[in-house]
Amino acid sequence: MAVPALVQKFVAVYKLWQEYRDHFPKKSRFSLGGKIDSLFIEIIELLFVASYLGKQEKLPYLQKAIRKLDVLKFFFQVSWEIKALDNKKYISISERLNEIGRMLGGWIRGIQTKAPAR
Repeated sequence: MAVPALVQKFVAVYKLWQEYRDHFPKKSRFSLGGKIDSLFIEIIELLFVASYLGKQEKLPYLQKAIRKLDVLKFFFQVSWEIKALDNKKYISISERLNEIGRMLGGWIRGIQTKAPAR
């Protein structure tokens, strides 16, 4: 069973986050860091499940994934603002998440434009 490229790309960002999380300040590691970790896992699950569904069944999963991705990006911004992440780490994660967001948006648009007219 081959894992889709978008899921692989997202898992790669999660692995990067795992490296960064070890350097998160202790006071934020289990609150904000834990929430970020949970969002990563939820998004990976949504993308993985969506990748094996029919076109119209995918849409709710992808829409939920993109909403959670937006929340994840917001929490990374908060992490940067409270100096739990330095500039270099924040930029590294943000650029990757933005690229994944564009890919996810393209996947959603592709499904919506191919949907039969009602």
